[in-house]
Amino acid sequence: MPPRTSNAADPAPTPAEPRPALRVAVLADSDTRWKWGALTARRLTAGAAEAAGEDERGARPVEVSGLLLRGRATPTPRQLAEVGEVGIEAEKVREVTAVEFLHTVRDERYDVVVLALVGGGVQAMLHGLAALDLERRPVIVTGYVGVVYEKLADGLLLRHGADVVLANSAHDAERFRAVYEGVGADASAVTEAALPFLGGAPYRAEEGRDTVVFAAQPSVPASRADRTYLLRRLVEHARLHPRREVLLKLRSKPGEHTTHIEELPYQKLAQKVPGGLPPNFRLVYGHMGEVLDRTDLLVTVSSTAALESLHRRIPTAVLTDLGVREPLGNHHFVGSGLLTSWDRLDGGYRPRPDGQWLAGQGVAADGSYSTAYDTARAKVAALLDGSQLPPLAPYYTPATAPGYLPSILARHHLAPDGTPLPGAAAPQETGRVRGAVRETVRNAARGAYRHGVQRVAPVIRRMGEL
Repeated sequence: MPPRTSNAADPAPTPAEPRPALRVAVLADSDTRWKWGALTARRLTAGAAEAAGEDERGARPVEVSGLLLRGRATPTPRQLAEVGEVGIEAEKVREVTAVEFLHTVRDERYDVVVLALVGGGVQAMLHGLAALDLERRPVIVTGYVGVVYEKLADGLLLRHGADVVLANSAHDAERFRAVYEGVGADASAVTEAALPFLGGAPYRAEEGRDTVVFAAQPSVPASRADRTYLLRRLVEHARLHPRREVLLKLRSKPGEHTTHIEELPYQKLAQKVPGGLPPNFRLVYGHMGEVLDRTDLLVTVSSTAALESLHRRIPTAVLTDLGVREPLGNHHFVGSGLLTSWDRLDGGYRPRPDGQWLAGQGVAADGSYSTAYDTARAKVAALLDGSQLPPLAPYYTPATAPGYLPSILARHHLAPDGTPLPGAAAPQETGRVRGAVRETVRNAARGAYRHGVQRVAPVIRRMGEL
């Protein structure tokens, strides 16, 4: 049979319909978790067409919505802007209660939800989402913002039930699976990836530049004496090396909250330094990546900034001055080759990281970071392509943890079965005036809470010690 030839009478081929957008929601409860959640969403959806199977309809567009869970650590617009480029405009991020979030998921029909929350928040949202009994529920992803050095079992079991529990390294993935399997829980959700905010140009020393950066942490160390000691040593280091620029990198301004409560901001302690601050010493804010661009030595107690620095091969030091102790988190760096003291740093010592330790921590300074999320992307894509997702099944239930779970859910105004408690759902706002008044009252209440945490509570504790 001769081949068929086309002619004017043949109908034109019908163009394929465009692929529907992949709809993703990120729910976060602090500035650092917002950074982690938003960047995780970007990593998971990068190359969405390839992950979902690109066809003649072309690449699948991605729509990411930002939601902030209302609470003591809800980030301010300044904090959101300081996080850096995460692919979601700060002015488009919306603040919600837990119940409002659940209603949003019900109405918006997201494909993927990233829960960037403290463990109790994740557990509450899992039960709340399960109670919605959606015909087609979203894929649920969660994980940790940085180094996991405390409350490992507690935090992991509160995250159990998500479809994907991201581990930032091979070391973490092994520990996570061991905890789940140790209590008889399904460990298949544990997925090895990496910290989503690693990146930046590899370190290169520049002639004439000599910059030491101390990465401060809001709650490590906690006592006034320890924080005053670290500040004093940093200032003394600046005085010992007058040609060296010494920067104290701060996470927040007084009155702002981060993931952890900061009762004794370094800004206030710096105002009382005897003799004042030397001219080569400065307090800085801003995106950590931009600060690392000009860093020649990063010093910290246990900040995740150390991993960012190591990823870029910047000389990095983890302090032992206050001991190597679990409450400080620097025990996580045992075996890293980074542990040292201010005395040694003052004398010019620069630690050299242990290569084997780095390989287990997901730092990926060898260039493998570009593939770190391949497995997680493939898992999410497979779940999206499946005909039906299984019901959410957290390890904690009213039957397995009747003395623990109800109080966790109640903090988010949810009943033991995950449904909203009576009166938890706020009435629909009517008019801009009412909305503005409500926002003003909310901001005032949050300010009063922060004042109580930062000013009143420390005074009460000191009085109790008399």
